[in-house]
Amino acid sequence: MSFFERLLITTAPAATILVRFIVGPVFLSEGIQKFLYPDENGVGRFIKIGIPSPEMTAPFVGVVEIVCGMLLILGLLTRLAAIPLIINMLVAIVSTKIPILLGYEFLGFSLRKVSYYGFWGMAHEMRTDWAMLFGSIFLLIVGAGPLSLDAILARRRRTRSG
Repeated sequence: MSFFERLLITTAPAATILVRFIVGPVFLSEGIQKFLYPDENGVGRFIKIGIPSPEMTAPFVGVVEIVCGMLLILGLLTRLAAIPLIINMLVAIVSTKIPILLGYEFLGFSLRKVSYYGFWGMAHEMRTDWAMLFGSIFLLIVGAGPLSLDAILARRRRTRSG
């Protein structure tokens, strides 16, 4: 079995579409908003956080979120699309949530104003990040499920080769 075939094959249940249909649209929406509202969600936010080269990284992240979010919705190259989204969420957690946990700047990432700091402040602010991170990890592990373009492509490849 080729690497490409292993990427497409999934034994996940049909209900996996529910995970794809929450994780994909959230990333798609956030990516679009980086361009629609650059001061709040794009370059301006990256500057406030302390992300290096915000004029380049914010649009890059926006494009990654749009493309990978759409791929998850379609169930196309799902496992590959999940990888940059996992990295995206890990960076978001380190750059924005760890400072809240600690109550001070961390690794050059600024501390933003929230109602309270420490574990509970971080837990409150991290709820969506956590859901997107683990939803993406889930999709990386199990694949897109049978209601996906990945499954259709895998079936076509099996019928052609077997």
